[in-house]
Amino acid sequence: MRTGIWLTVSSTDRQHLTALIRDGNSPQKHVWRARIILLSADSVGTVEIMRQTGKSKTCVWRWQERFAAEGFEGLLRDKTRPSRIPPLGPEVAERVVALTLADPPGETTHWTADMMAQAAGVSASAVRRIWKAHGLQPNRWRQFKLSNDPQFVDKLRDVVGLYVDPPAHAIVLSVDEKSQTQALDRTQPGLPMKKGRLGTMTHDYNRNGTTTLFAALNVLDGTVIGRNMQRHRHQEFIRFLNVVDAEAPIDKAVHVVLDNYAAHKHPKMRAWLNRNQRFTFHFTPRSCSWLNAIEGFFAKLSRRRLKRGVFHSAVDLQAAINRYIAEHNQRPKPFTWTADPDEIIAAVRRGHQLLDSIH
Repeated sequence: MRTGIWLTVSSTDRQHLTALIRDGNSPQKHVWRARIILLSADSVGTVEIMRQTGKSKTCVWRWQERFAAEGFEGLLRDKTRPSRIPPLGPEVAERVVALTLADPPGETTHWTADMMAQAAGVSASAVRRIWKAHGLQPNRWRQFKLSNDPQFVDKLRDVVGLYVDPPAHAIVLSVDEKSQTQALDRTQPGLPMKKGRLGTMTHDYNRNGTTTLFAALNVLDGTVIGRNMQRHRHQEFIRFLNVVDAEAPIDKAVHVVLDNYAAHKHPKMRAWLNRNQRFTFHFTPRSCSWLNAIEGFFAKLSRRRLKRGVFHSAVDLQAAINRYIAEHNQRPKPFTWTADPDEIIAAVRRGHQLLDSIH
């Protein structure tokens, strides 16, 4: 052994070293390091250690010194070496960020790492590191829509008030239509999921008809009233409201939250409201479908039943939707509104101010 290096291997370290060698999943560099230490602890000479491990003398000495200084954990870490490439200065990052926040050249819609690398004179990996450090993702974007409804604040407070503090002796229903739901049948059967492979489904499909789901979510208990119909007009909407009227408790007023679709404001629809005085409509602001609670039910229906479903006819599709509604009503959950309307109003105002300042 090298002069001045003396290894003392405790019983605990010996157990760890032995277990590391026997573990078939251990990296080989950790295995031969552990063998060097165990052979050294057994007073095996450096030449013999070199022969058994296939390592050089300087390598054996290096790991003997590492274990003497840092113990077992030192064998599991590689010391970092200084990079041969000089680090980029802060002015490079500032230039990349400034270019990223500006429009790309020509008619290109957004920057890519390769384009930015060529423009800034650095590597694409350096561009990605700078983007990551500054939270920039020019390849991604989000959709948004700000409501321009002049009665946005009043309608928002009206609808949220129904969710948070519903009137006494009344039920609150969130109503909407999921129109043009397609009965799609794949052109070829897919393969099931197995270990190491995703389930498969063809990208093309056959259309076997459509249906429109009219649905009403009871905000208080979470149950859903749903009916499938062929078309999406005020006639079908009135027929659906007649179903709701028949199923709702006769001694309760009915407050309906719905959007501004033309069928909801048709003259015959207003005449129906005049004949059914216990119904009161509350319209959401324009471009605020997220305010209608039934949209959450529609999203779950699409994810869990429709998106990957295979339907040979519109009748199969309607039957699947009806089964999903029945299963949902067996374990309903009341709808709970948590967002502060004041924060929503402030965010919308900030959005309008920012858009006005930019455009």
